[in-house]
Amino acid sequence: MRHTLDVDRANSGESLELETLIDALVAYHRGAASHDAEAQDAGQPLTLTMTAELAEIREALWDEGERERLDQLGDWLKQDLTRLMPILEARAARRTPSWALGHSASRLCHDGRPLLVNAIGRDLEVPGAELADDPASDLAALLVGLEGRETPELTRLALDRYLRHSGDYEISRLLSLFGTCHALTAARRALRRCLDEKLGLEQPALLAESMAECRRYLELAERIAEFRFPPLIIAVGVSGSGKSRFTRELVTGLGAIRVSSEAERQRLVQADDSSAHPQGDFAPGVVGIFSEAATMATYRRLASCAGYLLDAGVPACVDATCLTRAQRDLLRQQAEARGLPCLLVNFEADDATLRRRIEKRAGRQGVAVEESLAVLAQQQQRFEPFGDEERLHLVHLDTTAGNAGELLADLVNEHVRLSG
Repeated sequence: MRHTLDVDRANSGESLELETLIDALVAYHRGAASHDAEAQDAGQPLTLTMTAELAEIREALWDEGERERLDQLGDWLKQDLTRLMPILEARAARRTPSWALGHSASRLCHDGRPLLVNAIGRDLEVPGAELADDPASDLAALLVGLEGRETPELTRLALDRYLRHSGDYEISRLLSLFGTCHALTAARRALRRCLDEKLGLEQPALLAESMAECRRYLELAERIAEFRFPPLIIAVGVSGSGKSRFTRELVTGLGAIRVSSEAERQRLVQADDSSAHPQGDFAPGVVGIFSEAATMATYRRLASCAGYLLDAGVPACVDATCLTRAQRDLLRQQAEARGLPCLLVNFEADDATLRRRIEKRAGRQGVAVEESLAVLAQQQQRFEPFGDEERLHLVHLDTTAGNAGELLADLVNEHVRLSG
């Protein structure tokens, strides 16, 4: 019911908090696909926008060095569009008009202050903005808008929540392409203020401020386009070990995006709804959410989602019990096949702490404590010790320590540094 109310609020044009906005975006992108757009060329909206923005910015730049950097960025955009065209074409059924077109009066607010207009900060006046496009364009507009407001924690939380709720991890592979284009749009808007006749050369301070903002967004476009070598973090541990709690801190602190076995296993229940997992990693007709078949399908899905994130240059954190070596190997291979660093983090706590946490969680969720404790006992019995090869990537984290969150961040940073 809360999700429905959130969508209704978004439609009303009022101020939205980030979680409400993300829930509304997910619902809209899942249910509003424009099948008429399948006949449209996959890259047409992006090409129209990109061409117009590059031409206008280049004409307004006076410095030849800046023009050369812009030309390089334009070359990268064209090459990346060609590289990603098969993905855009395969996702044709998901194209939809921008969420912002129907919510132009909405605003994204945080701590009582407005951050973005039409809630996702999308410019609706650029060529191609009225055409149906991949949901990645809306999501990238929001992320660029948040990054431009210098709110990196909100940017990371937005991406993490969108992917977790939509299940569309493949979209991450398109975000650098669309994000770079939206950053160019923001740079062009700043330039237009520079060229406004009312500003003129009589207000050099405002002129300098607008040019500085333009350059800031051009630098953001370059950072988005930059090739990165992200790590894969595999969170291992039984129920109550603290995986979910501490991996949430990796989102805001390090920009890692979580892939949760709980969320993806639950998505098995919706296996007849192709929009819930558009990549088709689940075999139809899987019986029993905790059956061996369901568990195998879940870990295949976790590996696939982690692979999408790594291909996108995004640090991935898989949150799962990972009781068997085969499960851990399946995940670890996603990083090793790409030549990327991988870290296995074994989340640990003494039996009394595990029981206390599980009893507290069971009371909060209204489930039988005895059943939850029985699940813990089964997990402890089934856990397979780490092998010699796994220990090369393994660290242990005592989640009862007062500084466990800081220790985890330090362990990840140190491992990435040594692997770089």
